[in-house]
Amino acid sequence: MATLALSDTPAETLATDAVVVGLHKGPDGPVLAPGAEGVDAALGGRLAATLALLGAEGGVAEVTKLATLGATTAPVVVGVGLGSADDLTAETLRRAAGAAVRALAGTGRVALALPADDGDQLRGVAEGALLGAYDFTAYKSSPNGRRAPVRAVTVVVPAATDKAAKAEAKRATTVAGAVHRSRDWINTPPNDLRPPAFADAAAAAAEKAGLDVEVLDERALKRGGYGGILAVGMGSEAPPRLVRISWNPRGAKTHVALVGKGITFDTGGISIKPGSGMHEMKSDMSGAAAVISAMLAIAALKPKVRVTAYVPMAENMPSGSAYRPGDVVTMYGGKRVEVLNTDAEGRMVLGDALARAVEDEPDYIIETSTLTGGQVVALGSRVSGVMGTPEVTARVKAAGERTGEQMWPMPLPEEVRQGMDSPIADLSQINASGDRAAHMLQGGTFLSEFVGDVPWAHIDIAGPSYNGGQPWGHVSKGGTGVPVRTLLALVEDFAAEG
Repeated sequence: MATLALSDTPAETLATDAVVVGLHKGPDGPVLAPGAEGVDAALGGRLAATLALLGAEGGVAEVTKLATLGATTAPVVVGVGLGSADDLTAETLRRAAGAAVRALAGTGRVALALPADDGDQLRGVAEGALLGAYDFTAYKSSPNGRRAPVRAVTVVVPAATDKAAKAEAKRATTVAGAVHRSRDWINTPPNDLRPPAFADAAAAAAEKAGLDVEVLDERALKRGGYGGILAVGMGSEAPPRLVRISWNPRGAKTHVALVGKGITFDTGGISIKPGSGMHEMKSDMSGAAAVISAMLAIAALKPKVRVTAYVPMAENMPSGSAYRPGDVVTMYGGKRVEVLNTDAEGRMVLGDALARAVEDEPDYIIETSTLTGGQVVALGSRVSGVMGTPEVTARVKAAGERTGEQMWPMPLPEEVRQGMDSPIADLSQINASGDRAAHMLQGGTFLSEFVGDVPWAHIDIAGPSYNGGQPWGHVSKGGTGVPVRTLLALVEDFAAEG
């Protein structure tokens, strides 16, 4: 990951390879944002006009490059769009900084002279720059013309030496590091991240961070009665796992449970998926990657709140030993579920994990998973669906707004639950008639059966967790790391309550 530094040295004199300035969209063309004054003066006051001649308009995350020809220490100035000056937000700065740094791949050192007068703005610029510098090259045997990501980022701020500014920079490095780790795990090929390997990697990282870790293997899962996790893992030669990671600071009064789905590859099992796009099912463990990565950041940020993560891991494969449509599975805690579609496997492993989390008596449960294609149909690839207790879903939405990870509350209607009544078991895994209407809500409704009376929220990230298209803003192609930053914001909220 790129290094991050703060500096109060004028941007035009910094020893760097490129300087990024902001452009607002004005009525008559782009207008320079605060922070660009010194660079503009060095270029004879012609910076905005010259960038406009090159096509710049000031639209959010629009990038325009200009050679300085010695007018500044940096050989290149980049104008990045910030949209309207009246609508400037931390997320706009995050996307703009990410887009600019990503466009400067192949450049070693970059300075950002963007608006960063308060903590929120500085957080946006710093996080965006570090997230934009992400690249996954672990399986590249040679660069093949690929430009290396920026390795050093400097944010130009007048208060570079202030304690608060330094704290924001440190936090941004920790948060971005967690997102990078989540992206790395999601992007790793599924043959190298099967459940035992994923559990080992999570445990090693957590132990190194000073967290308490417990890993249940297939024998321990069988002894404990984790029928949902075992059923999904039956079809694979790589056995399932349940990883429990704990942060328990002295004096903490609130206990938050985080639960993340860890299906390391999802073929759909006996109810096999179409072949087209199945390779992206390596990302079906994005919820697990986000929760584990958030725990590692929590260990570094040290919020005064108890947090316990529960991460079920399995590989959903078709074989002679795979679970079948028509099976009845006894879940952890004794509830019996009639299986109607083995491709609805996420709710099976999560039901066990949620029931286990309830035993530890948390005050809140936040669960996240790539649960349903219905989320993508309803909300697309950038907005997660949130279901659960109204108060908690509202908090999740608010945290997502602050971090730029968009969330939208969805209902859990009683008629959806009625449609999941089973004639032979306690409930069906999906609508008993096979009706896919309200499919996203069916997933949330099923999970609600396993949380008891604990206030909770389910975040369906089926679309936002993986970007199969082109990079945008601070979001890379492949794993995105959603919702790591929202989880951390929520934990910090709970810690602030005492």
